[in-house]
Amino acid sequence: MSTECMDVNAVMKLLAHRYPFLLVDRVLEVEAGKRLLALKNVSYNEPYFQGHFPGQPIMPGVLIVEALAQATGLLAMKTDPETAGDDSLYYFVGIDKARFKCPVVPGDQLLLEVELLKQRRGIWSFSGLATVNGQTAATAQIMCTSKKV
Repeated sequence: MSTECMDVNAVMKLLAHRYPFLLVDRVLEVEAGKRLLALKNVSYNEPYFQGHFPGQPIMPGVLIVEALAQATGLLAMKTDPETAGDDSLYYFVGIDKARFKCPVVPGDQLLLEVELLKQRRGIWSFSGLATVNGQTAATAQIMCTSKKV
């Protein structure tokens, strides 16, 4: 297993996302072709907390799934670097079995662990697990693909 750590600048070299939609702050571990562990620091300054929900800020579940999807894109690009580049983007193809177990709130560190299940005909399938302090926040199966732009 590689203990390669990627800071936010290295993440932005691979992902097209930018603030406020870049939801991966750091990659802690990556094993190309197998798994990736990333980190999202959840800050009270995130723009969605203003309306979700006033007085009771909770990170929207769809954004937790998006953070997992961004982590899958990073794992796919580390697994097959030729698909990464300025002329291609990774797109969400599908999501199955999304489950939400506990709220994610400002101050939390959201760990995003994704595992490659299979790759066939340009479609990548992953399992994703988002945790806070060792407690499951969300799980999902995610599919993505790379397309030239």
